[in-house]
Amino acid sequence: MDIETLKAKLQEAKYVCDDGLVTTLLVALKLGRPLLIEGAAGVGKTEVAKVMAQALGRDLVRLQCYEGLDESKALYEWNYQKQLLAIQVQMNRTDPEELTKSLFGDEYLLERPLLRSIRSEKPVVLLIDEIDKADEEFEAFLLELLSEMQVTIPEVGSVKAASIPFVVLTSNRTRPLSEALRRRCAYLYIPYPDLNKEVAIISAKVPNVNEHLAVQVAQAIQALRDSEAILKKPSIAETLDWVAALEALGVSDLTPESAERTMGFVLKSSEDMEAAAPLLAGQSHDCGCGHDHGDCGHGGDGCAHHHHR
Repeated sequence: MDIETLKAKLQEAKYVCDDGLVTTLLVALKLGRPLLIEGAAGVGKTEVAKVMAQALGRDLVRLQCYEGLDESKALYEWNYQKQLLAIQVQMNRTDPEELTKSLFGDEYLLERPLLRSIRSEKPVVLLIDEIDKADEEFEAFLLELLSEMQVTIPEVGSVKAASIPFVVLTSNRTRPLSEALRRRCAYLYIPYPDLNKEVAIISAKVPNVNEHLAVQVAQAIQALRDSEAILKKPSIAETLDWVAALEALGVSDLTPESAERTMGFVLKSSEDMEAAAPLLAGQSHDCGCGHDHGDCGHGGDGCAHHHHR
């Protein structure tokens, strides 16, 4: 697979990306290197793994990280109930040593995402989502998988990968990640999209979107993200939700009234909604360049100040 082929496949999956991102994905894939993607919540980090699975025709195996995540939830667990039942049935029929050995076979092993991904005969895309939410101990536990593509189960020994998964780790940077983990990964940082890219994402994701409305929404979203008064910046998913909500109401022109009625699809706290009201009121009357439209001669979607902000 070359860069143009991969880019075309990502575009088919309606993922808007630049050549730099596609190049990083392709090289990481060819080298079999895990890929660490950082960026603010909602910029499309998780989506990279999803569209790569679609582009490569692979299954997606997802491990959602959280505080307290351990091996039993991420790697494997023994089916204790089944083991106890086997002990009761075979206790008087089988040699104790043989019975003990038999209790740690495949039929009693419950695969969790990490083990499932490396035991799969066909390569998968393994998504380790929000690694920064897991403990540092779990991060250290991951190093064997990321560097050797194998895991160790005490009762079984080392389990080497039957196929090499394409591993994507995402982080919202809520805590620093170790240098040991970073060294084992290729790295990609995804910022919030600029105005033109956000309009392109809306056009790709919302069928037959009103172009004028798409530009207005993208401009308003940019203003919200740029404002220090907004604590929880709207994500790309919320941009798309806002466009869908406005179109569901038959709105083709973003006004302060239509923005206020649909603000619950964009901002998720009363403080942010209160802070947004004056921002959106100004956004509907000017193009962001500090002049009234009638004075500067620019429409909202044609202002160079927006396209190069």
